Amino acid sequence: MTETVFTCRSYSLQDTDALAAAIAAESLPGMVIGLDGDLGAGKTAFSQCYARHLGVEGIVNSPTFTIIKEYQGRLPLYHMDVYRISEQEADELGLEEYFYGQGVSLVEWSSVITGLMPPRHLHIGLKTASPEEREITVTGIGEPYGEVCRRLIQKWGKRDE
Repeated sequence: MTETVFTCRSYSLQDTDALAAAIAAESLPGMVIGLDGDLGAGKTAFSQCYARHLGVEGIVNSPTFTIIKEYQGRLPLYHMDVYRISEQEADELGLEEYFYGQGVSLVEWSSVITGLMPPRHLHIGLKTASPEEREITVTGIGEPYGEVCRRLIQKWGKRDE
């Protein structure tokens, strides 16, 4: 399957917010976004920005212990954190109902359930470059996710650094 990659650097929460806004604007029913990065890399911060730009009101917290939280915005948002469970346990949760539903599935620590992620999805990797700086890689695996990356490249340039 074809992958399209957009890489950028975020020097502030405002930069991350701008990226989250751009991705939220492209979001469609059934979209699946995997989010990975070390502890403190900004997964939850990205998720909060994304949710706000998707029209979710109120506080969005990482669902570390509840595993899945549902929010209503322009589209339903299914915010998942699979850090504390195994792939087998995740499989028993019936995640495919979320993945192929009418909302957006945003999965923190998606690398834990690689075998359960749909073949086509958007993957966002966050890497800490300094206390304030993050390297963010957005990979569109298949369509329509490749198109999301092409639009990011079009908007911000091929910012591979």
